Amino acid sequence: MKLVSWNVAGFRACLKKGFEEFFYACDADIYCLQEVKALKEQIDFEPKDYYCYLNPADRKGYSGTLIYSLYEPINVTYGIGVDEHDHEGRVITLEFEDYYLVNQYVPNVKRDLSRLDYRMKWEDDLKNYLKNLEKKKPVVICGDFNVAHEEIDIKNAKANIGNAGFTYEERDKFTKLLESGFIDTYRQFYPAKEQYSWWSYMGNARANNIGWRIDYFLVSNSIIDKVSNPIIYTDVYGSDHCPIGIDIDLK
Repeated sequence: MKLVSWNVAGFRACLKKGFEEFFYACDADIYCLQEVKALKEQIDFEPKDYYCYLNPADRKGYSGTLIYSLYEPINVTYGIGVDEHDHEGRVITLEFEDYYLVNQYVPNVKRDLSRLDYRMKWEDDLKNYLKNLEKKKPVVICGDFNVAHEEIDIKNAKANIGNAGFTYEERDKFTKLLESGFIDTYRQFYPAKEQYSWWSYMGNARANNIGWRIDYFLVSNSIIDKVSNPIIYTDVYGSDHCPIGIDIDLK
């Protein structure tokens, strides 16, 4: 089974920049999208045989997550059950027989770090949510985590220490999430590979590959042996992020 995650940075715009071509060429079983920025009636894409689940933010044109799945889940949950967090459309959870799939879009701390305290609360609450799910069955979580975890995950590490997305606080929360029982699938397979999933629109960053790896597939420790072929689709455009994917032997 092939899973794909992509921060599309505005789905309506991405649809005009090749999303549909990638969707059908990739031929994944499940697509998890973040930063959709649209309501259902604004999305002109309904792929045959796929179930569609959308969690838009209360604020129009902001945030939002969406999943296309070939498989109908047992249950669908929107948000993480914490009112403080559940108005920005950041989480969709699909429950299948053998696992949970969580598509999430972590809040950005903003350039001035004005949302850092909120982000720390989000991280703790999200981890608690995931660990509660994991008491029942393994969890696959994907999306834009808005943090480059280690120096290998960012082109100019020294110059970016303390900047949004590379603060010690954000990186520490990601470390704690991994220590709680999750595995970064890409780094598990490629411990020394420098490859990025996001590039600024400024200064020809993508052309010069001055990027960050901030999009991840994490899985419960108990199912890492079911994972194969982690990939970052660096040749796919349409957003300032590129898609990522894994194959996983779960039904």
